[in-house]
Amino acid sequence: MIELSGNRLRFSFPEVHRNASCSIGFMRTLRIPDDNREYPLPPGFSRFPVKHVDDYARRVPASWRRHGGVFLPMYQSEAMWLSFSAAYPMAVKVAAGKVSALTGEPWHDNLSKKPNQDYMVIPEQPWLDGFYAGNGLIRQFLAMPLGDGYTAEEQLAGKGRHGGLQIVVYPIKAAAYEDRRPPEKIMMGTVPGAMGLAPGGLMRQQIHEDPFGISAWEQSVGSRCFVHILNSLQYVEVTNEKPPTTPPTAKDYTAAGLPWFDYYDAERKALTRPNKLSGLVSVAAEMALEGEGPLRDNEPVSPANVVKLSKKGPVVREGDF
Repeated sequence: MIELSGNRLRFSFPEVHRNASCSIGFMRTLRIPDDNREYPLPPGFSRFPVKHVDDYARRVPASWRRHGGVFLPMYQSEAMWLSFSAAYPMAVKVAAGKVSALTGEPWHDNLSKKPNQDYMVIPEQPWLDGFYAGNGLIRQFLAMPLGDGYTAEEQLAGKGRHGGLQIVVYPIKAAAYEDRRPPEKIMMGTVPGAMGLAPGGLMRQQIHEDPFGISAWEQSVGSRCFVHILNSLQYVEVTNEKPPTTPPTAKDYTAAGLPWFDYYDAERKALTRPNKLSGLVSVAAEMALEGEGPLRDNEPVSPANVVKLSKKGPVVREGDF
């Protein structure tokens, strides 16, 4: 079952275990410079507003009604990261335009570890900021219009049919959860205006290997959700509401002395093998190739205030006030 609460998606599987639930949030963030330098983690500002497709069925395209799910607004070249929260272990697959965000392979519902692991394990994986490019690096998720060739879907599949995000979640089997749970703890076609996700700047981020093994996941059940992305003007047309204001630039944010973040977990093994996503062309590089001029607000910055995050401490990046 999937519920929308507080602009977060909540996945629950009471048929597997009473504690089997997790939530996923879609966070607005600073767009890091797209200059092939490696940057630390940018801050999270607030969650994107998320709406039920069914509540606006008369105003959205027919293909969206077939997909169901939810939608949210993004400005062109605005950045996003996904926030994961769970006490019960979950396997989460994320795709953009039906292209895996971890491997670049075409979307399929099942979990796979060969040739590359195509899912994340939460709560071990607290967030995902972009397309995994191998060797502890990702390229930030940036919203770009379908049809212009920038999105990962268009670069790898040759056309932009789907856009948006696709998510599927599987709970760990109840027996595997009970075996590992500490006994002292008890836990309870291109649509006009539609957007896809394109690769942006480079960022240091680990994707952890599955510590449980693929047989531990209850793949006989699962919930999946299609997250559609509208540009700001179409969001107003559909909802009669204004989208959030644009976030500050990396230059302005850094000049103000505000913090960036660094998270490294030496106790967990990270994926290192390169994949199809390693060869994606970033938005700034593609604009240069097409002769469209430089990407706006893309000046390099040198973050001086970098906060080290500990896996044992509170998650600082939530950003809601």
